[in-house]
Amino acid sequence: MRFVIVSGMSGAGKSAAVRYLEDCGYFCMDNVPPYVLPDLVKSFFRGRNGEGFSTPKLAFVVDIRSQEYLDGFDEALALIHDEVGVPYKVIFLEASDQVLISRYQQTRRKHPLAGKKGSLTKALTEERKMLENIREIATVVIDTSFLKDSELCKAIGEIIKNQDSQSILVVVESFGFKYGLPVDCDYVFDVRFLPNPFYLPQLRNFTGKDEEIAKYLEGFRETDEFNYMTSEILSFVIPFYEKEGKGSVHIGIGCTGGRHRSVYCTETIAKKMSENGIKCIVTHRDIDKEPHRYTKKADED
Repeated sequence: MRFVIVSGMSGAGKSAAVRYLEDCGYFCMDNVPPYVLPDLVKSFFRGRNGEGFSTPKLAFVVDIRSQEYLDGFDEALALIHDEVGVPYKVIFLEASDQVLISRYQQTRRKHPLAGKKGSLTKALTEERKMLENIREIATVVIDTSFLKDSELCKAIGEIIKNQDSQSILVVVESFGFKYGLPVDCDYVFDVRFLPNPFYLPQLRNFTGKDEEIAKYLEGFRETDEFNYMTSEILSFVIPFYEKEGKGSVHIGIGCTGGRHRSVYCTETIAKKMSENGIKCIVTHRDIDKEPHRYTKKADED
């Protein structure tokens, strides 16, 4: 039996996530108060005639609309664990206030807390505070600020695929330091010591996924040594995190702009870890940021 809980900020992509889960064969229920979760899971787990697994794939959405009941979320999960023993994953979706406000303006929807807080900015601040506990115990937190729906669905697909085998979720994410650190990384690696393809006009418009960038970076011994040593140490420690019950490990690999070096290293390290038996979700947070910078000469990167 597979069991997923989707939570997160209003406007962060929960509807897209649920549509994808339904396409994957999940029975989805929206706006579920936490206190009813244990009984719902028991009912589905036992089946109509008590024979078990009436619905093998379940997904519930728990968010701010159940505001007066959110305090009981961790207790509900504890009951599910103790009384039913069904493994689960909690996926928390978030985005920056700027992005969420923009999305609300485009859809002209009303925020669930708008009536109490007045402005949308105040409503979002209060929502983050009220959902803080769920975010802290989530299996994985996904920032959708710069993700297309298709990219979000791909990430969720990797998460639910991992439920049948590897219990720990491993996310390897490239990013640009100029845009800030990812907020929920367990490890951060800085690859700005590698030669920067940005300064070569013939390479600037490519990304770390392209063969031209790979060929350039592989020409330096330190690139291969870094990728090898990093993948080896991560492949060593992650099984111990899994043994201790840690739900996820988030690894950030950053260069200046998040387009060339970090993308190449992220792809390479994730591939090497996969060869070592560690399944990874690969994301590139900043690969498409400021595309105009890569089509003209710039003084610095």
